[in-house]
Amino acid sequence: MEFLENMIAAVSPRRAYERELWRQGLEAVREYDAASYGRINAGWRVHNDSAELTDRNSRDVVRARSRDLERNSDIAQSVIHAYKRNVVGKGYTLRARSGDDKLNKQIERAWKQWCKARNCDVTGEQSFNQILRMAVERKKVDGGLLFLYRYTPGGVVPFKLQSLEVDELDATQTTPKTPGNRVVGGIEYNKYRRAVGYWIRQYDIEGWRLLDPVYIEAKYVYFYKTKHRPSQLREMSDMAPTITRIRDTNEFITAVSVKERIAACLSVFIKKTLPTGGIGRGSIRQVDGQVDYAGKKLGPGMIMEMNAGDDAQVVDPKGSATDATAFLKTQQGLIGAGQGLSYEATSRDMTGATYSSARQNANEDESTYAEDIEMLTAFMSEVYENFIISGYLCGLFHMPGFWDKKADFLEHSWVKVPKKWIDPAKESTANKTALQSGQKTFQDICAEQGKDWKDAVDETAEVLKYGRKAGIEMGGVIFGNGTTAAQQNTSTQPGK
Repeated sequence: MEFLENMIAAVSPRRAYERELWRQGLEAVREYDAASYGRINAGWRVHNDSAELTDRNSRDVVRARSRDLERNSDIAQSVIHAYKRNVVGKGYTLRARSGDDKLNKQIERAWKQWCKARNCDVTGEQSFNQILRMAVERKKVDGGLLFLYRYTPGGVVPFKLQSLEVDELDATQTTPKTPGNRVVGGIEYNKYRRAVGYWIRQYDIEGWRLLDPVYIEAKYVYFYKTKHRPSQLREMSDMAPTITRIRDTNEFITAVSVKERIAACLSVFIKKTLPTGGIGRGSIRQVDGQVDYAGKKLGPGMIMEMNAGDDAQVVDPKGSATDATAFLKTQQGLIGAGQGLSYEATSRDMTGATYSSARQNANEDESTYAEDIEMLTAFMSEVYENFIISGYLCGLFHMPGFWDKKADFLEHSWVKVPKKWIDPAKESTANKTALQSGQKTFQDICAEQGKDWKDAVDETAEVLKYGRKAGIEMGGVIFGNGTTAAQQNTSTQPGK
């Protein structure tokens, strides 16, 4: 083929040139524009590696930069706070479902006591809700957090949590505890890439390294992180896709701020007709004759008479902060989108939102938070199971045949404390319609409000009973047939 082209070029260079253009055109049709290395993509050189190789050289730098933005960037904090507000919020309520109502109430009371800082945290500093908020924050910034299960005496049950930062994994460790395993990034893996142990650095209380790393079996460790690829072994900061944009926006805000501070400075220059110095650069200072303006400053309502022939020039730089508003709004919208959130969720700016748009954005944001809520509740369930087993072993809970019926005794659910409605009237009307049409059950509505439906029924019955005793009609809940609980209760009273 090359010989033929050379022959054509020798006979007719123009024909050879046309053939080459057609050949390049046909080749261009057969490839992806996204894979081309033309003028636009000339500098975009990439290659494929495993997730661990890709992350290994960038993990520490990304984490350090993310922590810097956490400390110094209000935009970064807006994303972090949005996740803490919506993933954890006011916390979760445990609903034990062992099948024994008396045992369930005992477990729930004990769990509520265990969630206090002195019982659940090995340092005694954080309650369980505070630990959860820290977990969400550290996963956003650092990429993950390590939880160690510590079985220590004292407290409600001999079980507590110890939180460790991912920095405490000893990445220099290379020798596995078990032959045939591999240690990568301070974590020991078996041949199936399953973590079997963690090598933890040992520091003194001030953070200086003292001793050799300690090996802790994986069954005593919970690594709270998000896995994006099958070949990923360690964590990566969730803020990575938006770090550069956040920093650029911060730099822009700083530049605009400095510019506006300069623009706010009003300066006045006096052009003097008479010289200020004579022969030998001597100074002429006449107070009553109004020759010298030294020490004069502008003040509100000030009236000053100038010397004859002098002229005043005002320097009043104009600012353009309003031009930055659209840019900042676009940038913050992109930063939020990079984290799966709406502009309103991170900026808290509702000026252009309607009820419908706010509700739609809230629904979309809930889908984003759902992934982190699923991860968090999975961790909470692991902790709860350790809590129940510890409570059984120490004699706090009486559970005959526990090991044979372990799954039944460990059955539970989490009820998230709800957020306030955007429009209570519309939301309650929608719930009423959904309940009457069968689109929702009473259990669904109670769960959305962070309540247990049985508790809600018991509370309603208690209110109605007390109201009848006091001679006050309290009403009731209207169900699908339109009959109120109050009417049913009244019709069953003697003499009615």
